[in-house]
Amino acid sequence: HQLGAYLLHAKISPDCRHLVTTSSDKTARLFDTTTWQLTQTLSQHKKWVWDAVFSADSSYLVTASSDRSSLLWNLRTGTPVRQYTDHDYAVTCVALNDSST
Repeated sequence: HQLGAYLLHAKISPDCRHLVTTSSDKTARLFDTTTWQLTQTLSQHKKWVWDAVFSADSSYLVTASSDRSSLLWNLRTGTPVRQYTDHDYAVTCVALNDSST
């Protein structure tokens, strides 16, 4: 993340292959846990990215931002597939329920 930016959260994916970090630099970054190399920078938010959560199969990520939105990312392509906008306030946490029952 940028020098001087705050690292806000770090989480390991359910398949233990990725680490995601969220930051005040408006990004979420994904790292490969075998090499610890940066693999993706998700940078479409306009303000701080407070939180992120992986889907159960580790192929999607949801990010929460001070820009009053959440984005659902396809991690295979690195692009958002859905945007949840116009919340009244900053979105500071996110959770998923991937239960099929």
